Amino acid sequence: MSTTELLARGSRSLAAGGDDDGRDPAPTRRRARRGRAGTIVIGALLGVGALATAFPFLWMVFASVKPRSESVAYPPQLLPKQPTFEYFVQLFTELDFGRYLLNTLIIVVICMLGLLLMAAAGYGFAKFTFRGRDALFFLVLVTMMIPGQVTMIPSYLILNGMKLTNTLVGIALPMLVSGFAVFLFRQFMATIPTEIVEAARMDGAGEWRIFFRIILPMSGPILAVQVVLTFIAGWNSFLWPLIIANDQNLYTLSVGLSLLNQQIATNPSLQMAASTLMVVPILIVFVIFQRYVVQGFALSGLK
Repeated sequence: MSTTELLARGSRSLAAGGDDDGRDPAPTRRRARRGRAGTIVIGALLGVGALATAFPFLWMVFASVKPRSESVAYPPQLLPKQPTFEYFVQLFTELDFGRYLLNTLIIVVICMLGLLLMAAAGYGFAKFTFRGRDALFFLVLVTMMIPGQVTMIPSYLILNGMKLTNTLVGIALPMLVSGFAVFLFRQFMATIPTEIVEAARMDGAGEWRIFFRIILPMSGPILAVQVVLTFIAGWNSFLWPLIIANDQNLYTLSVGLSLLNQQIATNPSLQMAASTLMVVPILIVFVIFQRYVVQGFALSGLK
């Protein structure tokens, strides 16, 4: 049989809807179409859910740049007709939100210093063998079961005895370490091969050099997780600064927002501007580190 006849026979076979082994590909195509249809439906449902979840945030952002007349107008509209940033300017020029922002940033920076302490503790529990290690780690886990409100009065009495009330250090000190963070660091660093640490010791490296030059660079994902969690904890601190600080100049953004709601209750645009100032930095930090957050939780052994 010539080559031309073989090509013609193959063309007729394909036109008849068959394949090389004689099986009908129609069921396979139907399954593929059903799979694509299911994907489209799931994507549409997820899109609707994401839009419904993001709608309050979008309303807050758009309302923060509306003139007051538009923010109290009925029926309400999502998009501003005459956007303005005057209320953001008013927050920093008339309502002392610049000081609140600076206080919050200082507290966040102090809390970030605790990352090294918690990482060192996690490294010790993961790679050192000493008497009482398991008992001490059990105590760390126990601290995760105690509500923070229970420890506020003892913490206040301790800091008052140390003359640290009405100070930014006193506000940040109880947030410096966290049992949950030590647990996360320990779980992650336990996955680092011990052979690497032993090889570094055989080469003459000290423990601190191993920690800073080997362990921390390999712990990038869990460090990113803790950066996000520590930033959120320091940025959103409200009850503890309100308890320990009597001076309004030491208040954080969340406390300032609460005072704003009490002082000015007839200007929704100003309140939305302050709320946007609180929320947007957290979203920015999370978007930057989100892939590291997922990777860090996956590698730390949490399910």
